[in-house]
Amino acid sequence: MASSNHVTPTNCSWWPISAMDEDGKVADGEECEEPTAESKPFNKDRLVLYHWTQSFASQKVRLVIHEKGLVCDERDVSLPLQEHKEPWFMRLNLGEEVPVFLHGDTIISDYNQIIDYMEKNFVGGMTQRFLYGQLDPQNLRNATFLLCLCLPPAETVAQLIPDPDSPLYDRVQQYRHLLDGLPMDAYTHGCILHPELTTDSMIPKYATAEIRRHLANAATELMKLDHEEPQLTEPHLSKQKKLMAKILDHDNVNYLKKILGELAMVLDQVEAELEKRKLEYQGQKCELWLCGPEFTLADICLGALLHRLKFLGLSRKYWEDGSRPNLQSFFVRVQKRYAFRKVLGDIHTTLLSAVLPNAFRMVKKKPPSFFGASFLMGSLGGMGYFAYWYLKKKYM
Repeated sequence: MASSNHVTPTNCSWWPISAMDEDGKVADGEECEEPTAESKPFNKDRLVLYHWTQSFASQKVRLVIHEKGLVCDERDVSLPLQEHKEPWFMRLNLGEEVPVFLHGDTIISDYNQIIDYMEKNFVGGMTQRFLYGQLDPQNLRNATFLLCLCLPPAETVAQLIPDPDSPLYDRVQQYRHLLDGLPMDAYTHGCILHPELTTDSMIPKYATAEIRRHLANAATELMKLDHEEPQLTEPHLSKQKKLMAKILDHDNVNYLKKILGELAMVLDQVEAELEKRKLEYQGQKCELWLCGPEFTLADICLGALLHRLKFLGLSRKYWEDGSRPNLQSFFVRVQKRYAFRKVLGDIHTTLLSAVLPNAFRMVKKKPPSFFGASFLMGSLGGMGYFAYWYLKKKYM
């Protein structure tokens, strides 16, 4: 069984994607409980990512996947619908956290280990293409076969962490750990609970009351699951203690002001580093990123951070006021990258894209009456229509 912070090779057949025989039929005694995607025949080299679209760690893993151009089956695990607490997911990760990455018989349930695993196994070389079942090694000599598949050259599999002997390696790792070490969950919950500290936040006001209700009910829901799934009691109790500690910290406005002040100092350091790149490569025609002319994992961490701060209503405080022009320029450029557009989308529609799929999935899990379903579908359609015209009028 996979546990949090471990890389676990396993031959178990109880995960949702492997509960089927090669002919696609469910094995005897197995029921696929995975609610988010249709099960497919098990492939030992298949890549699968269980994530939630609004999970900060999940977003960074998905950005790495898309920057590398990897073929991966991405399956959304809705935290608002409590899918991360369902038994089928806890068998993948007792820590009840996303993301969880599967490669064949290997389960990885720690964000940093997922990144390191992908960087080690998916960088350049035609061998990486075999992992997706797109090429057979016997066809390597057949140039016509390669051309017909229209695959990009193997060199396009990006290396996001320089080799250890590279002078940029230490710099990339330094900023990776610095930015990953920021308490993003505290920023997110704190800004929702204390909107007075934000400006132009894209989170609606009702979210404050809603998150307080969810946090208040979380402990009760965990205890309920303890009775329903007694074999999972220990991880639930551990989760409950961590949850209660987070509630106290993230709802403390003085604590929030303190960590936001520390965030300002980190962004000052990043601003200075970006200025160093401009001086270092002055007069050279190349696109500059945080650690040099090559786009790296440090840039993914920084881009994801700025996107989240913008969503929370902190961008005007930290760079849109003109205090950090290099940061402003970086954010404009990073948003134009294909991977960022694919994973994060238009920042002004982030909330809408998170709410609607959950609403449809809730209906699918618990279908209402015909009248109720018609009313819900009409309401969602109306919400989408008015949201579109509002956003078009305001931002287009």
